[in-house]
Amino acid sequence: QVKLVESGGGLVQPGGSLRLSCAASGVIFRINTMAWYRQGPGKQRELVASMTNGGNTNYGDSVKGRFTISRDYGENTVYLQMNSLKPEDTAVYYCNLDLITVTGKGEYWGQGTQVTVSF
Repeated sequence: QVKLVESGGGLVQPGGSLRLSCAASGVIFRINTMAWYRQGPGKQRELVASMTNGGNTNYGDSVKGRFTISRDYGENTVYLQMNSLKPEDTAVYYCNLDLITVTGKGEYWGQGTQVTVSF
C-alpha cells in the first residue's frame, strides 16, 4: 500500500523560508509526475509546482522565482523549497504523485501540511 507523508510546515515570518517534504512509501515502480498544491482559507485548491519524471517543471505565477520543486530519486521523496514567503502563501499544502505501483497507475495525495506566514 502506498502512503505519502508530508512534513516541514509551520509558522514563519514574511520573507522567511520553509522546505516541505513528501515521502512516498510502499512498492513504487515509477513516479510519473509530482506536484504540490495548496488551498488557502476560503480559496480553491491551486497548483503550486509540478515536475515530470524527465525533470520538466512548471510553477504557478504567484510562486515563480521563489519556490523550487525537487526530488530525491533514491528515497522517493519530493521537496518544495519556499523562499521569500508572503502572507498570501498561507495555506494547507498537499503533495500529489502520479505513480506506477503493483496495482498499476494511480494518483496519490498527501495528508496536507499547514504553512502560516505571519508576524
